[in-house]
This record gives sequence, structure tokens and C-alpha cells, in this order.
Amino acid sequence: PNLLMNAADLPSTHLIQPGSRVSYGGLFAGERTRIDDFKAWLTAHKGPGERLRDITEASPQIRNAVQRAGRFLSLASLVSVLLCAIAVAMAARAYVRRHLDTVALLKTLGATRSFTLTVSVLQLLALALAALVSGAALGFLAQEWLLRTIRGLLAVTELPAPSLTPLAIGFVTAIAVLAGFALPPLLQLARVPALRVLRRDLGPPPLVVVLAFGPAVSVVLLLIYWVVPDARLFGYFTAALVVFVLALTLAGLALVALAGRLRGRVGVAWRFGVANLSRRRAESVVQLVAFGTGIMALLLLSILRDDLNGDWQRTLPPNLPNYFFINIPPAVREDFVRFLAAQGARTTRVLPMIRGRLTAINGRPVEALRPGHGGEEGFATREQNLTWTSELGPDNRIIAGRWWTAEDFGKPLVSLATEFQEALGVEVGDRLTFDIAGEPLEARVASIRKVKWDTFQPNFFIVFAPGVLEGAAGTYLTSAYFAPGAARSLAQLARRFPSVSIFDIDELLAQVRSVLDKAALAVESVFMFTLFAGLTVLLAAVQSSRDERRYESAMLRTLGASRGTVVQGVLAEFATLGSLSGLLAAVGATVGAYFLTTHWLELRYAPELMPWAEGVVGGALLVAAGGWLATRSVVNQPPLTTLRG
Repeated sequence: PNLLMNAADLPSTHLIQPGSRVSYGGLFAGERTRIDDFKAWLTAHKGPGERLRDITEASPQIRNAVQRAGRFLSLASLVSVLLCAIAVAMAARAYVRRHLDTVALLKTLGATRSFTLTVSVLQLLALALAALVSGAALGFLAQEWLLRTIRGLLAVTELPAPSLTPLAIGFVTAIAVLAGFALPPLLQLARVPALRVLRRDLGPPPLVVVLAFGPAVSVVLLLIYWVVPDARLFGYFTAALVVFVLALTLAGLALVALAGRLRGRVGVAWRFGVANLSRRRAESVVQLVAFGTGIMALLLLSILRDDLNGDWQRTLPPNLPNYFFINIPPAVREDFVRFLAAQGARTTRVLPMIRGRLTAINGRPVEALRPGHGGEEGFATREQNLTWTSELGPDNRIIAGRWWTAEDFGKPLVSLATEFQEALGVEVGDRLTFDIAGEPLEARVASIRKVKWDTFQPNFFIVFAPGVLEGAAGTYLTSAYFAPGAARSLAQLARRFPSVSIFDIDELLAQVRSVLDKAALAVESVFMFTLFAGLTVLLAAVQSSRDERRYESAMLRTLGASRGTVVQGVLAEFATLGSLSGLLAAVGATVGAYFLTTHWLELRYAPELMPWAEGVVGGALLVAAGGWLATRSVVNQPPLTTLRG
């Protein structure tokens, strides 16, 4: 059993003597930079068998929750930036169309291309500076508001003072987005000919492909690599995004072609809406890509958010084991299990445990491993807890090799967790030699297991086949769930089985649940910011054709069309765009969620039909409502006012 005592009283007990097994630990806290420097020094000077862990290597339950929440927040930030980039591109296109005549007139008065470009870039930089200042102020206010709102969930009363790093990241991101998505249209605006003053049909010559798409593509790739630095996932993510945009473009072209054929087969209002799609061919394709990308991003984050929250809830069910029992002697194992059942406790697997040390890999002593080979956790030098079992644990999944059958019992076979296998660089079929109670034992690696460590179930790095270690002296361990108020039962257990060590992990469970609650709150908060960015894309896409719609509405009203007919035509146009965008977005979000959930967040993916309904119906309603709200003032404006203007 464990004993807690004052360190000053330890020498008088004479517990530490030659042959005693003693381990020491230390905790260090301080400023981030000083701690990082100290960690680097310790990493370079720590001895064999010494372990160094920081806050990111806490218990598996907390570590996994924080890492997955951090990955989701990074992805949400990337999606928000990409959505804002699309909105910037749409707004820049509208800006160029409105200023074509102005730039042409300036050129007739002697303005050069460089002058007009400089003026546009200066306006862009002024806008970026204003956005940076306002964004920084809003971010600071949002932090204060969130702190006051969730003060009850936090263990601290105030957060550290904001540093300049987020401000610098925001500034660089804003400049990169503007340079990649707003600068190419401005370059095209500077090339508009002065002859446009006399010939309104003249526009700026198109840019070469590198100038038109190169900056935007470069910015997107840099942003993706910043969030997904893994080369394989980066390639998958980029390829999927390219395929999705191409699919949206092809779908837009098909929709425009189909709209031209359906113009004479629908009612007046729908005819007007379908005609708009066919008449503004390029604009319709661009809007479909913008709407589809925005809806896909929101659906993707929604699916990942639900999967993340669902995994956290499955990780910590109400009846999760809250007590661990170790050092159970073999002679009382069955009696101990019966006692737990009589007390109404829900028990998990009862597993044997012995101590052993790895001494050789394929006949080569572990001391001969090259420096750094053997992992930061000291797998090659420290003693390990070993077990044996005939059944694969519910939290274990075979990723290489095979699990043993009854015919393999008694054979020297061992199964390794991925952490142990990766640290030592061994593979299925390699031979490992262990020192168990002074006796060597060589075993062949039969399988590699992926272990889910955050379930509070007994699990081991090293598992042997039954019939190999039964002769070694060892004990058993298990875990169980006791309902609140079980102190009396636990006291009886301690008196009846004095050699068994009892660990109450209710406090740890409460801490993990608190961390998960905070992570879920952060996920929901950032998702709302991303939703706002998606609405910005919608408004920017609609506003990009506002001027054309004003004249179209005036002409239709002049020719006798009622206001209701014009409104119905606008709703038909945007509902068609929204439903098709939502359908393709649902396809892209489903495929993307599968890969990101299984390969990036390392969660189980469960496909659902709800995102498809949300994509098609929600896309049609959202885009139609946004289109109507953005063009309402255009439709309500008297035709005479528009034609005179």
C-alpha cells in the first residue's frame, strides 16, 4: 500500500538503503521563455531512464482533449480566414466594376497605370490598417467578455495580458489575404484603357494566369500548411480542396447551360430568375463557387464539432470506473472480484501484472541503440509493466500483425502498443529479450496495437500471449465504478484486503470533465465566429451584382412587371444557386469530415444524413434570404430614380 509522509521524516525511517528502488520527481513553473530554455537544457543533459514531460504531455485524457480541441480550433481559424478571403475577392471584383469608368477618366487626364495602381493599393492598405485596429480591439473586448461569461468554469480569475504575437499574426494574415485575393483585381483595374470613356464595352485586358491566380493559390497553400504541417495530410487537404472547387465550377457551367434551356418552360418569375443565371454566366459560376465553399466549410466544421463532442461524451460516461485497484495477490483474486460484485460495483477486466525490463532487440543489447533511439519516455532502459491475456481489449485495435488464437497459447509472442513500437523502431517479427525476475525471456512481436488511452480502462504497452508468464510472481489489477456514498464499502474492502492499493480517481475525472467542458465551450465559440464569416461571404457575393440588379429591376418595372414578380425572380435565382451549392457542399463536407475525423482528429466517423438536408434546404433558404435582404432596397427603389441616375 502507498504511504504519504513528510520528506523530512524519510531519513529516520531507513527505507532508502542499498538495493532499495527509489524514484525522484520535480515540478517546475515560471515564465514561458525561461521554462522553454530550461526544458531544452534538461533534454540535452538528462540521463538514461530519466523522463521529461511538459504540460502538453499530461494524462492521456486531458492531453487528447486539449490536442483535438486545438486542432479543431486551428481548422476553424483556417476556414474563417479562407471564407474571409473569398469575401475579399468578391468585394474586390465589385470594386473593380464600379471604378472602371473612374480609372478610364483619370487616364484621359494623364494618369499613368502606376499612379492608378498606387492609389488603389494605398486605399487597400488604409482599409487593412483600419481592419487590423478594429479587429484587435474587438478581439481584446471579446476576451474580456468571454472571461466574464465563463468565470465559473475557470480556475483563474484573470487571463495573462495579451501579447503582441496574435496582433502580428493577424496583421500578416490580413496583408497576405489582401495581397492574394484583392491585389490581382486591382492590377486588372489599372490596365483599363482610356478609350473606355467613349466605348463602354471595353474592359481591362485579362491578366496572365500566374498573376490572376498565383497570389491567391500561394496564400491558400501557406495557410493550409500552417494549420496542417503533416505532408501527407497537407497533400490530401489541398487535393480535396482543388477537386471540390473544380466540381463547383463544372456544376456552375452545367447549371448555366441548363438554365438557358429551361427559360421557356417555367413561369414568369422563375423565367426571370433562370434568365439571370444564364445572362450573367461568369458571375453565376463565381457565386456558386463562393456559396458552395462557404456552405461546405460550415457543414464540415459542424460535422467535426459534433464528432468531437460525441467522442468526449463517450469518453466520460456517467458509470466510468472511478477506482483503481492494484497489488491484488493471485490467491485472493477470485474472492476480491466476488466482493466487488457483492458491493454492487461495476468492474472491468482483471489483468495480471509483473515487472520486466527490455534487454535486447534482435539479439542486440538495448545499450547499443544509437543515441536518441528508444524514445523520450525511456522505453529502452526503464522497467515495464507486463501482462498477458487471451482477449483483445475493447480499447485496442490491431494495426499490424494478428492477435493470437488458442493454438498460440504458450508460444513466446508479444503484442506492442504503437507508442512502444515507434519509440524502439521495431516491427512485427522482431525478437525482444526481457529480464523478468532475473531470468531472460525472448519473445517475437506478433502484432502492433493502437490503444485508446483516454478511457480510464486498464491497458498495457506490452501484452504477452497466455501460457508464457504464468510462472512469474506477480499481482493483478482492475478498475471499478462505485456509486456516490460508497465509503463504507471501500472501508470494508481495505480491511478485508489490506495488501490491495486503492486509487480514488474521482478528482481526476472531475478535472478531465472540467477540461472537456472548457474545450467544448471554446469549440462552440469559434464555430460561431466561423458562421459569421460564412454569412460575410454570402453578403459579399450578393452585393457584387447589386448595381446590375438595380438597372434590371428598373427596366422590368418600367416594362410592366410588378414588384412581386421581380422579388420572386430574385428568390428563384438565389434559391437555385443555394440548393445546388448546398448539395455539392454536403458531398464535399462528408468526404472531408471522413478524412479529417479518422486521420487528423483520430476519431471514429459515423456518417449522418442531416448534413445533406442542412446543405440542400439550408443552402436554398439561407442564400435566398440573404439575396432578398441584400437586394430589397434595389427592388424597392422607384424605377424613375434609377433611370435618371
